[in-house]
Amino acid sequence: MAQSNALVSILMGSDSDLEVMSEAGKTLEKFGVGYEIDVTSAHRSPERTRRIVSEAPSRGIRVFIIGAGAAAHLAGVVAAESTLPVIGVPLDASALRGVDALYATVQMPAGIPVATMAIGKAGATNAAIFAIEILALSDENLRGKLQEHKRKLAEGVEQKSAALREKLKN
Repeated sequence: MAQSNALVSILMGSDSDLEVMSEAGKTLEKFGVGYEIDVTSAHRSPERTRRIVSEAPSRGIRVFIIGAGAAAHLAGVVAAESTLPVIGVPLDASALRGVDALYATVQMPAGIPVATMAIGKAGATNAAIFAIEILALSDENLRGKLQEHKRKLAEGVEQKSAALREKLKN
């Protein structure tokens, strides 16, 4: 799926990863950031992966969000093939419940950085927020949306705290 105004490319190693990685897409949509989403594999389709990555700048892509489980080499391969920022989301896709993917994503050699988020849906959401923060470095409108997002988060904590205090009174 490609959008003509896509700034972020969400890639995943399998279509079974869509449930988690769609959280990144939902977050990008809330901020009005265009994205594309696709399946490719560092192991099963290395040429396809290389093509998607090499053509990304000409499509307007500025950041990659990569979801992968188990050996989780996709983010590292993308980082090796591109100079664009890569954000990895480890996925729970094996008996090790995503810890293997976390280690594979975070343990990159010097010179091939992959920003690594938490395992699963929280990681996918945070990957989108981090991509937006990168894009906001050159976009005042996105900076304003991020400030509003942070304000709403803080407001939500205040509301929960007030509700808790009220409940404890009774």
